[in-house]
Amino acid sequence: MASIKQKAALASILITVVLTAAKFAVGLASGSIAILAEAAHGLVDTAATLLTFYAVRLADKPADDDHQYGHGKVESLAALAETAFLFLVSGIVVTEAVRRLTGGGHAVEVTPIMAGLMIGVIAVDFWRVRVMSRIAAETGSHALESGALHFAADMASSAVVLAGLGFVWLGFPLADAIAAIIVALMICVMSFRLGKRTIDALMDRAPKGATEAIQEAVEAVPGVVELEQVRVREAGAEVLAEIIVAVNRTLPLERVAQIKASVARAAEAAHAGTVATVTANPIALDDETVMERVHLTARTESLAVHHVTVQHLGDKLSIGLDLEVDGALSLGEAHDVASHLEQAIRGELGTEVEVETHIEPLQVEMLAGTDCDPALLAELTASLSSLAAEVGTITDVHSVRARQTRHGLVVNYHCRANPGLPVNDVHDAVDMVERRFRRAFPKVVRVVGHTEPTRSLPSPATAP
Repeated sequence: MASIKQKAALASILITVVLTAAKFAVGLASGSIAILAEAAHGLVDTAATLLTFYAVRLADKPADDDHQYGHGKVESLAALAETAFLFLVSGIVVTEAVRRLTGGGHAVEVTPIMAGLMIGVIAVDFWRVRVMSRIAAETGSHALESGALHFAADMASSAVVLAGLGFVWLGFPLADAIAAIIVALMICVMSFRLGKRTIDALMDRAPKGATEAIQEAVEAVPGVVELEQVRVREAGAEVLAEIIVAVNRTLPLERVAQIKASVARAAEAAHAGTVATVTANPIALDDETVMERVHLTARTESLAVHHVTVQHLGDKLSIGLDLEVDGALSLGEAHDVASHLEQAIRGELGTEVEVETHIEPLQVEMLAGTDCDPALLAELTASLSSLAAEVGTITDVHSVRARQTRHGLVVNYHCRANPGLPVNDVHDAVDMVERRFRRAFPKVVRVVGHTEPTRSLPSPATAP
């Protein structure tokens, strides 16, 4: 895309130089003030096209440390400068036209070469307007858009010169001056419209309809609790959107990142050329439970908790939880961690909340282990099966694995239970098996029992 814009601007420069030289040559040879004025106009065109070429090259440069939003606005600056050139040209045309009206015109020798030159100039400008307008629409280039408008004005002024030559040839020497004033006014109107659009872009005016389209799209994104702010502005061919949304503060960071990505995609699809930057602010929802708020506080402090118990004692809350800390910490250090968490929970729920923590050691290193002796494994398996039968809730102990570590034995096993039983009942049974098993084998430091539902529900018992 960048090379297309630059090639269009460079081709325009070369064509303008050739046409300006031809106008000067014919104007000097014929003594035509109109054509010499067109040649002077061509010098302004050359400066304008050089500015356009420089602008599109600079605008295509990527963002850097000094221009962190890119260089797109240089095209708007170039368009503003070309607008000034157009007003300058209009002033020159009006001045020359008034001078001719008040001076009674000038004798000009109209030749076929002059007419052919102006017809050729009009044809070339018509081609340039079409090509540059198309590329400006495809790339969103303000500089090429202003260049196309400039050459449209050139085409009109060349047509006026050609018409003036025709009327001069027919014996009406003042007609071209009157037409020139009309065209100059048309150029001023076009320049004013282009200048207004360019100033709007430089003043960061939001593109029409962009804010509303982006707001509607973002509000429909799942996970967005509230759309707090949308700000958009143009930077060259891009529309930069800054979006702030509110999300549930209990969500994990991965989910928040997904919501932000969805918001950016929605905004960019809602308005062509949009590049969105999304900020997500966490907010507390009215339906947050006490349990969620306790877990959120612990997660904010980067601490692991479980077995959270919430009791309502009239108008007072009592919170109990298990806190996992590095087992290598001293009791004093672990107590400081627990006290800090308790204080954070009271800060979240209220200073009158009763908070009690049970400190447990957390394994923070990877244990190296080896499979235990097959005979010992068979003994461990038999003991687990026997204990499961005694407890009576879990059955079919299988997939028993036992590994020796420097801290002792780590045992993992699978078992089955009725899928219709409450989790509390199954957990109590597994805990009871674990306690009895560890009393039987003191060297066991960790037992992990994974309970699976039985493959088929047992037949209902027949009432006696």
